[in-house]
Amino acid sequence: MPRLGGVNAQSEPPAPVPAPEREGRAPVGVARQLFTLGRDPLPPMKRPRWLARLPHALVGYLAVFFGFMTSAQLQDHYDVHDPRVVVLSLFTGFSIVAAMFRPVAAWWLGMVTAGFIAWVIHREVGPGQTWPWTPIGPFAFAPLVLLVALRVPPKVTAWVIGIPVASTGVAEMLFKPEHGQSSAIIALLVCGFAGLLGYALRATRLARSQLVAQESLTEEERARRTLLEERSRIARELHDVVAHHMSVISIQAQVAPYLVENPSEELKENLAGIRENALEALTELRRVLGVLRSEQPGEGSGPHHPQPTLAELDGLVDNVRGAGLEVTTEIAGVRRPLTPGVELTAYRIVQEALSNCLRHAPGSRVEVGIAYGPRELHLCVANSAPTRPAPPSPGAGHGLLGMRERAGMLGGELAAGPRPGGGYEVSAVLPMDPPGPSPSETKKDV
Repeated sequence: MPRLGGVNAQSEPPAPVPAPEREGRAPVGVARQLFTLGRDPLPPMKRPRWLARLPHALVGYLAVFFGFMTSAQLQDHYDVHDPRVVVLSLFTGFSIVAAMFRPVAAWWLGMVTAGFIAWVIHREVGPGQTWPWTPIGPFAFAPLVLLVALRVPPKVTAWVIGIPVASTGVAEMLFKPEHGQSSAIIALLVCGFAGLLGYALRATRLARSQLVAQESLTEEERARRTLLEERSRIARELHDVVAHHMSVISIQAQVAPYLVENPSEELKENLAGIRENALEALTELRRVLGVLRSEQPGEGSGPHHPQPTLAELDGLVDNVRGAGLEVTTEIAGVRRPLTPGVELTAYRIVQEALSNCLRHAPGSRVEVGIAYGPRELHLCVANSAPTRPAPPSPGAGHGLLGMRERAGMLGGELAAGPRPGGGYEVSAVLPMDPPGPSPSETKKDV
């Protein structure tokens, strides 16, 4: 029996597939979105990296600016000089910063801060001074509305604008100081503009994201369509060239005995073998054409065209013997059915190795060995030195490359090379439980 193995199968674990990102969020009620305290950071901006930090820097600057202006107006315009000024100023700036990460919670914090400011200045309002908002108040609250509108649906944005405006109107009707001026109009204009700007920016961002996703889908569909067109072209060429010639060979082999007077039994047997091999090749070719023409993986093979397995090895060996080679087989271990991918790959490796013996080593003796191990399947096809020169063989010589690819897809290995005493040997080791999808799913049988 020829030496089996010679290489150790090494399989690398498949790379982890990243989990797909969620493209959208499940719709929830307006009330639930208005009272959420969940984290919702600013949408990331793409390259350059420094540009992604620009909105955070701008919001930080606005927080410092409006915190300082709130403190200045409380002291200068409303003559409030106690520790509450510092606390309210800090809360004003902090709410703007917090809106970058928790916009709805920061918006509520801004509402509470504005209410406390209105309560603090209520007794200090003089002629010409606004209430319940300070002159800077609506402008300090506008970034909160803008940052919320960037992250929430339009219905929620409408409430984010309407609640402070409505609260301003109710407060003026019920608690407006005697000399205070109304600030409802300025609050409506400023908050409305900030909300509309945020809505427009959010809509633009969503439209751009959808456009990018659509472009990706279009590119994938274009690549898929190009692949299908190329496969269809290959299928047409195979059908026009190979199928035609194989059909001619089959018909000529069938007719040839009738063209010879008293043909010998050996001649009839050889011609029958030629016709049978031609018909089998046509069947394999139709299966390949079905795979090439199918749009979905596994569509072309179908239940009526099963893939060959090692159970059909005897028929393969008999065909090679009929072509003039002396072939012996030996099987070691407990013969048992394997996964479809391993069965198909093992059969194709033996088939290609025997075809190489027919082409390159005429008259040689060929030994086929198969060993079933506990976790691996060992294959070996070895031939002796040829007894006569090999005829020229057309083709690009991709047989060994195809065998290595088949073995590698299962996590196995294949070695090929000349034998010390002359001849050639091909040996392979295939894992019984290969990682990932089988070749019948990832590489079509061509």
